[in-house]
Amino acid sequence: MMNFLVKTIANAGALGVAVWLLDKITLTGDSTGKEIGTLLLVALLFGLVNFLVKPLVKLLSLPLLILTLGLFTLVVNALMLLLTSWLADQLDLSFHVEGFWTAVLGGLIISVVSWALNVVLPDGD
Repeated sequence: MMNFLVKTIANAGALGVAVWLLDKITLTGDSTGKEIGTLLLVALLFGLVNFLVKPLVKLLSLPLLILTLGLFTLVVNALMLLLTSWLADQLDLSFHVEGFWTAVLGGLIISVVSWALNVVLPDGD
């Protein structure tokens, strides 16, 4: 349970950095508290998408992953971020990613920041 909480906080921090750095990834709210709540919900949604959908997409795109020496992972990460944005819109959460290239850059930022936060934060096992 602690590991799940740490990963969710790391995802929320990484999403927050992407929102802060990129103008085309937006998170709106009436107050800072609502924005943090929305960010945590989007982080849970992003974690769920990465847990359920990403392995299937990576398996189906295995030939492209091998052919591009793993660089196609950037495209897979971008698609997961766009799917999260679409699901957030369906759930009436105020999180939006505008465009594929923004999603590629956002996915790269989220991956790097999430990795760094997972190194720093306790494991909880």
